[in-house]
Amino acid sequence: MSSLLIVEDEQHLAEGLRFNLEAEGYDVEVRDNGEAALESVLQRAVDLVLLDVMLPGMDGFAVVAELRARHQYVPVLMLTARGRPEDVLHGFAAGADDYLTKPFELSILMARVKSLLRRKQWLQQPAPDRFAFDGRVIDFNGMEVRRGENRWPLTLMEANLMRYLIEHRGESVSRKSILEEVWGVHEDTDTRAIDNFIVRLRRYIEDDAAEPRYLTTVRGVGYRFQTTS
Repeated sequence: MSSLLIVEDEQHLAEGLRFNLEAEGYDVEVRDNGEAALESVLQRAVDLVLLDVMLPGMDGFAVVAELRARHQYVPVLMLTARGRPEDVLHGFAAGADDYLTKPFELSILMARVKSLLRRKQWLQQPAPDRFAFDGRVIDFNGMEVRRGENRWPLTLMEANLMRYLIEHRGESVSRKSILEEVWGVHEDTDTRAIDNFIVRLRRYIEDDAAEPRYLTTVRGVGYRFQTTS
């Protein structure tokens, strides 16, 4: 049974989510502020966090950033009425794995939850746990990229994308295939959102992210990951 943590200060919404998620067979815990959410994740095993942005005290952006700073890579689905592109990018930059704006359809929420849990299971499969090339190491167990003395932590979303690109290295992969095969189909997701993750991965693996050598853009298609070793 997967364990979910709901972090939401609107009690009626939190209890409604709890009721429906428990009906689907999930073990659900509810917290109404960011500090309590951090304590819960640090003290017990949690498979997924549903995190509101507008919380009393520490907001959702700060919570997910603090989790990543403490090397806690539990998948995080942010729930918020703040759906402006800059808010979505802020959430992803902080380390969120997915973002759903309010109001939302319950069926869409359930699909996102299942998708994130599938990604977590996929990442834990005994497929290569590390990939090394040209002095770089992608460590899927440690959830980080190492290059020389530098280390960059990976979010679940980044790790899943990196693994997919490695498995298809040398091939051109489309944004649509990434959405469908790695992150699940999101009908309301702009495929250009993937570009932001590509930019971040380039910062980790490229000598010059502005002139990529390994992770290149295939105009009109998507991206290609290729190495020389």
